[in-house]
Amino acid sequence: MSDSPHLTLIRRLYESGMAPEVTAEIMAPDLVWDITPGFPNSGVYHGWDSAAKDFFGAMMPNYESFGAVPEEFYADDDNHVFVYGHYHAETKTGNKADVRFIHLWTVRDGKAVEMRQAADSHILQQALKD
Repeated sequence: MSDSPHLTLIRRLYESGMAPEVTAEIMAPDLVWDITPGFPNSGVYHGWDSAAKDFFGAMMPNYESFGAVPEEFYADDDNHVFVYGHYHAETKTGNKADVRFIHLWTVRDGKAVEMRQAADSHILQQALKD
């Protein structure tokens, strides 16, 4: 089965490493960024600017590196794209963690309007302790 336009759009986001020019093109102005409770800086952020500043901006100073590694992409007929993968993180203290995630994206009019995340937050919280 060939990739749906929505799947192609979301795959491009991951392949770009969340490059600013790609996020500017793909993220809808009314984006909802929903991070599972228990995950560092969890909460619901409204708009990409808030997600970038208030979520990533608060989170990234704790890490030498942190990235989402997608492993599988699936699309349905209701404008959703499911991404299964893992985060690979190395904290400033040298701890490493691989944390499974699933991202559920909703796409409307060629833009990402929502991302809901579920992840094993315990593993990441443990890595941040030392």
